[in-house]
Amino acid sequence: MIRTLLKEVKQYKKESILTPLCMVIEVIFETIIPVCLGLIVDNGIEAEGGTDMKYIFMMGGVMLLLALCGLAAGMGGGIFGATASTGFARNLRKAMYEKIQTFSFSNIDKFSTAGLVTRMTTDVTNVQNAYQMILRMCFRAPFSMIISMIAAFMISPRIASIYLYATLGLACVIIIIVILAMSAFRRVFKKYDNLNASVQENTNAIRVVKAYVREDYEKSKFEKASDDIYNLFIKAETKVVINAPIMSATVYTCILFISWVGAHMIVAGDLTTGNLTSLLSYCMSILMSLMLMSMIFVMVSMSAASGERIAEVLNEEPDIVNPENPVMEVKDGSIVFDDVDFSYKSGTGEPVLKDIKLDIKSGETIGIIGSTGSAKSSLVNLIPRLYDVSQGSVKIGGVDVREYDLDVLRNQVAVVLQKNVLFSGSIFDNLRWGNKDATDEECIKACRLACADEFIEQMPDKYNTHIEQGGTNVSGGQKQRLCIARALIKNPRILILDDSTSAVDTATDARIRKAFREELPGTTKLIIAQRISSVMDADRIIVLEDGRINGFDTHEQLLKNNEIYREVYESQTGGSGDFDEQGGER
Repeated sequence: MIRTLLKEVKQYKKESILTPLCMVIEVIFETIIPVCLGLIVDNGIEAEGGTDMKYIFMMGGVMLLLALCGLAAGMGGGIFGATASTGFARNLRKAMYEKIQTFSFSNIDKFSTAGLVTRMTTDVTNVQNAYQMILRMCFRAPFSMIISMIAAFMISPRIASIYLYATLGLACVIIIIVILAMSAFRRVFKKYDNLNASVQENTNAIRVVKAYVREDYEKSKFEKASDDIYNLFIKAETKVVINAPIMSATVYTCILFISWVGAHMIVAGDLTTGNLTSLLSYCMSILMSLMLMSMIFVMVSMSAASGERIAEVLNEEPDIVNPENPVMEVKDGSIVFDDVDFSYKSGTGEPVLKDIKLDIKSGETIGIIGSTGSAKSSLVNLIPRLYDVSQGSVKIGGVDVREYDLDVLRNQVAVVLQKNVLFSGSIFDNLRWGNKDATDEECIKACRLACADEFIEQMPDKYNTHIEQGGTNVSGGQKQRLCIARALIKNPRILILDDSTSAVDTATDARIRKAFREELPGTTKLIIAQRISSVMDADRIIVLEDGRINGFDTHEQLLKNNEIYREVYESQTGGSGDFDEQGGER
């Protein structure tokens, strides 16, 4: 985990080195100050022949200079530390975001959307704070404690032993607290995922929430997630706060012991008043350093759970990668499924597709129909290699899809997914997701084929109309047609419509199919639909049932030979023929 995270320090290595260096310099100046204070007491205030003001002012000036130098070093450490930690956080977010872009669907399935958001926000912030604390205090506190301990032993080994025993005792207590706190903080950050998921789901579905008057239910769900985090934080912090009273009790006990032992040593002539003053300063320095170290351990224990979650994303290897010598051209749109089995959990899950054998010629229009859960979407997701087969092979243009360059393959296979997504920006901006170099004329032509031009032309700004995030300012049918147009702009060899006209009226659906037949004769078209009317004029139709092919033939032959298809047809048309046939001819 640590090695994975530290790789992202990158261009901030210099600041990461200068920060502890400045802290060490600051400690050196601060350690000399108590020595000067002791000299002022012994040689200035208690000097033979009376108080030596000249000596006091001289040493006071030296102390002021040391303090200013220490302040400058501390400020430098603060600036460098802030730069290094914020840069480190920036690199972590960038690395995570770039890694997520390489994930296949199966990789993304391992992490919830809310979990990924939490890792890129809350978890990165925790690691950032811990990194700054480590650079500044993790070097300053131990070095300060060691230097102060050495200085104290040089003055009086007997009194310095009190520090040593106190330090060892507190170190044991801190280790126990950290072990207990780490497990609690790990549970806390997992609960953050649930909280973010609740917020995300509510905001995305706010219209449904209001339509069903479920605001109170959503509030209670959020409060439960929030209360879970609150209760876990209370448990974690309860373990951590034990550190403060133990530390305070140790500090004051040490001061009392040092004062008592030191007073006796002064009376016996074994110690000077100035030495005792220096020892008390070193006592505070040592114990305050130990307190800072305890805070570091607590911060690290909090961030360790976050660091593990971030490293989990960064170390995740994409399931789908380019081959060493990829094929860079898709010759045609022919598709062959050769004894394909597919499971979402490779090697362990129950197959959702079994014994799939298909041979689709380039330019054919293929309808796909089946009950909910029959694996229609799973079938077409294997074509652009959004998932890889568990067994067998899928070939496009006579080449296994696993041998193609991913970008080349997916640029030639346009998919309009079941869940249509539009992005904030103009209509032109959304259309050019299909081809960033597409001209206005190409965008307009694609919209005409998708029957989207009819509503776009009625908008005040036409193709420059702004689309809200998620396409909330257009209807479901309009959104579907824009997504179809976006896919057509790719000019693909294979076009997959995954139930992409479900929100479109039957007449418009028929016009879209008619445009496809006339304008895209060389493109292989796969149309998943629930309506028989959307697929009955296809060259052939696949009937899926429980992940297996129940039938694959023309509309007429399936009516004669396939019971499932015939039942669906009769339930939707009443046996009266294609209720959408006239619309298809217009």
